[in-house]
Amino acid sequence: MMSRSCFIRNADKTDMPVCAAILNDWIDETSWMPRVHDREDVERYYRDIVFRERQVKIADVDGRACAFMALSGDAYITALYAGRDYRRAGLGKGLVDHAKTIFPDRLNLWTFDENRDAQRFYRREMFTEVRRTNGDNEEKLPDILFQWSSSGGARS
Repeated sequence: MMSRSCFIRNADKTDMPVCAAILNDWIDETSWMPRVHDREDVERYYRDIVFRERQVKIADVDGRACAFMALSGDAYITALYAGRDYRRAGLGKGLVDHAKTIFPDRLNLWTFDENRDAQRFYRREMFTEVRRTNGDNEEKLPDILFQWSSSGGARS
């Protein structure tokens, strides 16, 4: 973990542009990830949908939003991203651990098949693969459904 002060907090509307920028930057930096929506559409989606319909948690480092997670009411992590300078710094683990306190029985998430780093991370966090698709998403990329269960096994 980083030596700087970090804590998990609820996002507020002033965090929305930062969260959208973190995701947009990740898309632009990831060679295999197609840009389906322009940066403004992503920001609009975060403002109109994500920040209204989901719990958004911020990993705050020294007063700055450096990573975020979005959770749906049905125990899905729908987004987990860290800013470029904060990747591999333990912020994702802190956010996932926090999600496990909100949904102590089970958590689900999708990740792209191409995203090997995410798969390694989720497996370390005790998520197990439930199923795969050939690209039933707007990006048309194969993806994997992962699940964490407090009992240790995946459930449908």
